[in-house]
Amino acid sequence: MSKRREISRRDFASRSILAAAGVAAGKSALGANRAESGPAIGGRVLGANDRVVVANIGIRGQGDSLKRGFARLPNVEVKTLCDVDENLFATRAQDPELKDVATFRPGYQRDLRRVFDDKDVDAVIIATPNHWHALATIWGLQAGKHVYVEKPSTHTVWEGRKMVEAASRYGKLVQVGTMNRSRPAVREAIKFLHDGGIGEVYMARGLCFKPRPSIGKYADGAMAPGEKYKLNVESREYEPTYDNAYLANVSYDLWLGPAPVRPFNRNRFHYNWHWHWDYGNGDTGNQGPHQFDIARWGLRKNEHPARIRSGGGYFGDESSQETPNLHSTIFEYGDGKILEFGTRGGYTNEEGSQRIGNLFYGTKGWVWIDGDGRKWQSYFGRKDEKGPGADVPKTQGGSDPLVLTSTEYPHYQNFIDAIRANDPKLLACDALEGHLSSSLPHLANVSYRVGRALAFDGRTESIVGDAEANKLLTREYRKPYVIPDKV
Repeated sequence: MSKRREISRRDFASRSILAAAGVAAGKSALGANRAESGPAIGGRVLGANDRVVVANIGIRGQGDSLKRGFARLPNVEVKTLCDVDENLFATRAQDPELKDVATFRPGYQRDLRRVFDDKDVDAVIIATPNHWHALATIWGLQAGKHVYVEKPSTHTVWEGRKMVEAASRYGKLVQVGTMNRSRPAVREAIKFLHDGGIGEVYMARGLCFKPRPSIGKYADGAMAPGEKYKLNVESREYEPTYDNAYLANVSYDLWLGPAPVRPFNRNRFHYNWHWHWDYGNGDTGNQGPHQFDIARWGLRKNEHPARIRSGGGYFGDESSQETPNLHSTIFEYGDGKILEFGTRGGYTNEEGSQRIGNLFYGTKGWVWIDGDGRKWQSYFGRKDEKGPGADVPKTQGGSDPLVLTSTEYPHYQNFIDAIRANDPKLLACDALEGHLSSSLPHLANVSYRVGRALAFDGRTESIVGDAEANKLLTREYRKPYVIPDKV
């Protein structure tokens, strides 16, 4: 994150107030996590002015950005940086962007379980690969920690329900990193839709048109000393050389966690894990959750879809990538309303002025919301006459959806404010909201992988009459990294 992306404390405070002011508008009708519904297992009760002590679990890309965001919040201390890759610690701990933050003097842990043992830590920030999100969240809740977890909140549909149950059982707060829930311009656009601005909204479309060059294909095993490696064929920068000396400081078993044992491969490690089913969910489940969440929010759908139809494939140069780079899905709800989602990783045009963003269609007009979280615009009638909209200057927030380490301070502050108030109803995106939104890309991926349409029973969270597809709603967990059936 460059200097120009930093914001002053005064501007940050004003944005936080804006984000918190209308937070209740987006809450699910199915209810928030209830702190009173289960006993707290550990931790301490915080007052309104108490310092909140946090630990970052996962500190490479988005995790490094989260670290910076939370470290700059008033009266918040980042006590511990935790990552299976110890090679990252020195640069993350000696961060020039945080040299003016006197409280930023973190220690290091390799094993997240040691973080959960620390009685001083009030909350954990989880920015691991997707296959670790749910287990790390549940372990944190069981240890009495509040949890901020990156999107998608889960790796499978089944995990989401276990997270919701755990948040209720252990009486701690879970915030999911769908940060558009706290962006003032997006909140304004959603309120406009909910207030009938374009009549009855009957369809939403999410766009993830994000260029992704081939990641190539490599043999298993450590790299040779001095060997060069890029994340993709068009990257301008080299990654570290993952040779035996580098890997000596990596706990690869911990990195695999719940996933099956496989030999080390540079393309199944940092970042490119996104494109392999054991760890990631493709771009539909990477960038996609932001736009899925906005689409469901705008449609006011606090439920699962009833039918899912998905298709696509990988179209590009030779690659180890397993997930599709062209992926189109239609979700139909019980009342017939439609959510469409398009993932395109190659050359493409834009739709409705957007490449990453959302489109909504109603009986009186239509709306687009940009992926930057700063702009939205409505149109009416057959001549597309402009209606209300917003264009927030970059100095007042927002981030570039094409920049991996973009941050959104109001969403972080919302989490901290809810912790101090011990009130889950203040959360902009709790475990249930995260589960409903994360389930959408998971269901899209299931339909794609089995190659057929699905009928989904939202009450039982199961696929009707399709044993093969139902198996993909969960996974085989590698001991001891197992989510229990009952949390």
